[in-house]
Amino acid sequence: MTELDYQLVTALQVGPRADWQRIGAALGVDGSTAARRWNRLHRSGHAWISCFPAQLAVSTVVLAFIEIDCVAGRLHEVAAEVAGDPHVMTLEHVTGPRDLLVTAVFADHVQLGRYLGFRLGAMPGIASTRTQIAVTVHAEGSRWRLDRLSDGGDQLQPRPAATNPSAVRPVSAGDLRLIRVLAEDPRRPAARIAELVGMNATTVRRRLDRLDAARLIVYRCEIARYASGWPISVSLWGSVPPAETARVVAQLSGMRETRLCATLSGTANLLLVVWLRSVQEIAAFEARLVARVPELTVTDRAVALWVMKLGGHLLDPQGRNLRPVPLDYWTDPDVDETEDALLNRLRG
Repeated sequence: MTELDYQLVTALQVGPRADWQRIGAALGVDGSTAARRWNRLHRSGHAWISCFPAQLAVSTVVLAFIEIDCVAGRLHEVAAEVAGDPHVMTLEHVTGPRDLLVTAVFADHVQLGRYLGFRLGAMPGIASTRTQIAVTVHAEGSRWRLDRLSDGGDQLQPRPAATNPSAVRPVSAGDLRLIRVLAEDPRRPAARIAELVGMNATTVRRRLDRLDAARLIVYRCEIARYASGWPISVSLWGSVPPAETARVVAQLSGMRETRLCATLSGTANLLLVVWLRSVQEIAAFEARLVARVPELTVTDRAVALWVMKLGGHLLDPQGRNLRPVPLDYWTDPDVDETEDALLNRLRG
């Protein structure tokens, strides 16, 4: 990848749906050059854009972190099966006392329970699972930047978010249908989206503008990890005194390396996912972390060996995009007749 490619990815991280003329102006090239270079990066799997509803878009949404222990010799069989689930946002083969780490989204706690009990619980290659729920997500991958533009891409910044989160209207069924079509190609023109969802183009543009302004859509422009300069992903679980949580997460969320920061429902009440430049940086980063926020006690850590799915996209071992599996937590996970059998037993 050239420096112009890195600048292009940065520009699309800032303005994922900005037109090519604006993107080109930010890079000092014409729009057709920017479009041509993006098509090359996208076709080779080196860069791509994903989008999905923000967590606050659906009031009952549940974000879960699921650790999976696999039966010996069946890890890749389980990973291939789980990776295709539309509820699964991220899937990683990791070090430490778990084989796979899954980040998944569900419409509510009932749907999560169904997935754990009747989907993962029935999968022969899974020995056990452990699950924690995100209480609050303080930072996530859409905020991470390559930072290769001198002005930060200020001219591509979207309009300010709604100032009063409590006044944000949750998305409607029509909005969710629109987002599902948009997720197939986040740079798809509004006129084409209108054809696919059965709306007129003006309505689609108005809805997208409203969803963007309220930050109800999350866009992520990603880059193949081996080419990003940040190839190492580390998940850190920690414990923070409840009275110090707000100050600690504010510190962690603003760190350059942070990809995700979430408070959790378990004893380890905080999860931090960071990208680092090398394995050798892990110990030094953790030392800096503890020095910066001494209230944080790191209780466990895991290094990703293969990020198999990221933001709904399947990846090869080098982190290149293979194909999307659009996130869809509005439908129930597949279950079989065991659910009916359990209900009959409960009824007596």
